[in-house]
Amino acid sequence: MARVIQLSEAASLAIHAMVLIGKTKGNLNVNKIAEATCSSKNHLSKVMLRLVKDNFVKSTRGPAGGFVLNKKPSEITLLDIYQSIEGPISDTECPMDHSICPFDKCLMGGIINKLSVEFKIYLESQTLESYL
Repeated sequence: MARVIQLSEAASLAIHAMVLIGKTKGNLNVNKIAEATCSSKNHLSKVMLRLVKDNFVKSTRGPAGGFVLNKKPSEITLLDIYQSIEGPISDTECPMDHSICPFDKCLMGGIINKLSVEFKIYLESQTLESYL
């Protein structure tokens, strides 16, 4: 079934993992996050590496290792997490990324841009703290 807006598996994993880590006292390892999110440990590891590189979480190796938040939950928005994985949300007017439209007016009526703007505003308004 087609979806107008779809979160990538990586972005969804990142958001869910950050909430799980925020709810946990101490370290939370990849195995436990993968089990809780019913996801591939290998894919999740790549997502977590990105979050470590962007300083959202700290990683500790070893049997008692895992991940902890590197910032206060109130300082992290869902948009921050999403953009860490996917990059900035485009504010393009054209769903086809054309600079010149062959029609007099957009056949989509600008709805794609409106949905993108609303999605971005929503993610920006939601902090990690509100899910803990």
